[in-house]
Amino acid sequence: MVAAQKNTIASQVETLARLYLEGNPAEISDEAIAQMCDWLMGEFQQLPLNLQFSDYMRYDNPKQMFADIERGHLWVSADSYDGSIYPNPIYGFIFLAMHDYDHYLTGSDFTLEGEIAAYNAAAKRAPSLTIQKILYSEIVLRSAAHLFLGHAPNPKVVFP
Repeated sequence: MVAAQKNTIASQVETLARLYLEGNPAEISDEAIAQMCDWLMGEFQQLPLNLQFSDYMRYDNPKQMFADIERGHLWVSADSYDGSIYPNPIYGFIFLAMHDYDHYLTGSDFTLEGEIAAYNAAAKRAPSLTIQKILYSEIVLRSAAHLFLGHAPNPKVVFP
C-alpha cells in the first residue's frame, strides 16, 4: 500500500511538473499585476515577523524555518522566487515571506502535499481568481517542477 501511495504521489508530481514545464507563459494584465502587488503589500503589513533578506541563507527543512518564525524572525532567500512579473523586486521578497508563513500556519512541509496546503491557505485570502491562478502556478506547479527536476526550474507563470 505504501509503494502504491508513493507511485501516486510521484505521478501527481510529474503531471503537475509537466503542466509547468511544458506550459506557455501566461499573459497577465497590468491591472492583475497591480492587484497582486496591492494584495501582497497588505499581506506584508500583517506579517508578525522581522524579515531579513539573504543571498545565502536557506532553510534545510521546515523545522528550522518554524523555529525562526517562533522567534519572530524569517530569512528570505534572494533566489527562491522570481520577481519578473512584478514591477519591483520587493514583491517577490514579500511573496516568499508570505508563502513561508503560510507553511508555518498550516504546519506543512516542502513536499507537494505541503505546498498544496500552503497554496490553499493563500488562495482563501486572494482577492480574485486571477491571483489564485498566479499563486497556483508559483506555489503548486513550480514546486512540483522543482521536485520533479531536482532543481529550480526556469521561472514563469503558467495558467494550464
